[in-house]
Amino acid sequence: MIRDGAGGRHTPPVRPAAREPSVHQLRLFLVLAEELHFGRAAQRLFLTQPALSQQIRTLEDRLGVDLVRRSTRRVELTEAGRALVPEARGLVAAMDRLLGVAATYARQVRGHLRIGAIGGEAFMPYVTAILAELSARHPGITVEIRSVNFVEQVYALPRGEVDAAFLRPPLPPGLRSLHLATEPRVACLPANDPLAGQAPLALAQLSDRLVVDVPIPELREWWDYWTVNPRPDGSAVRYGPVAEDMDALLSAVARGQAIAFLPAEARRDYSRRGVAYVDVIDLPLSTAALAWLPNRDDAALTALLQAAHTVLRRNNQGLE
Repeated sequence: MIRDGAGGRHTPPVRPAAREPSVHQLRLFLVLAEELHFGRAAQRLFLTQPALSQQIRTLEDRLGVDLVRRSTRRVELTEAGRALVPEARGLVAAMDRLLGVAATYARQVRGHLRIGAIGGEAFMPYVTAILAELSARHPGITVEIRSVNFVEQVYALPRGEVDAAFLRPPLPPGLRSLHLATEPRVACLPANDPLAGQAPLALAQLSDRLVVDVPIPELREWWDYWTVNPRPDGSAVRYGPVAEDMDALLSAVARGQAIAFLPAEARRDYSRRGVAYVDVIDLPLSTAALAWLPNRDDAALTALLQAAHTVLRRNNQGLE
């Protein structure tokens, strides 16, 4: 005890706190409080025992209280040490939450994506799910959907008019793609065609019908696939009027000038007067894909692809 000049007694002076302790020091203290052994605690923390001991002494100096009683045999928490354990635990947990929130925002990407979509692809369930996932993960990315017609799908990506596109394969050369969905195809006939009421049809029953054509040679391989040219018997498709987009195609069909083959979703997306959709038993399936140019170092595009992969994994798990 310290006595004053009058013979009175003073309590021991309180050690002044130099400054606030670090969260790192509190983490070390919590491990020591669990182990009650400097050697074992230091081993867990990948520290030397003297280094851990020095950190705990620094923590005590900063708090102004003794936290542990040291001896050659054992370590005990002081009353203050025991009282501070839950408080330290709460502060460390709060810091972990803070760092987690910060990391979430640090991972978020900001930017603007121009995304092409042919026909009604922008409204397909897999597309809306991908864009919703992208928005949830990266609200700082804005998305602009651009409708591309038959011709534009060839040039939009190479010319940099869009950053990615939801298309119907086969794709133009030089693009990378991610398969999104598979569905049947149907024949698109004039509503007054005698075969419109005889579904399902075989492809051979449509061999004498003219088929809507597309305007540029670069689309030949794509359109040959969609029109099944040549047909299974080796015969060539006879083409009629040319169309650059879906409206022109459907108009030609409705006026009885030709027929076409479209994804089965066209029944819902392109219901038009004068047009009938008919199942054809031997038509190849239709696929949908997300396309982009290779070797693009773009964080927003990478975020879109990650969102697409996440949606596909989720859908596949739902089918198991």
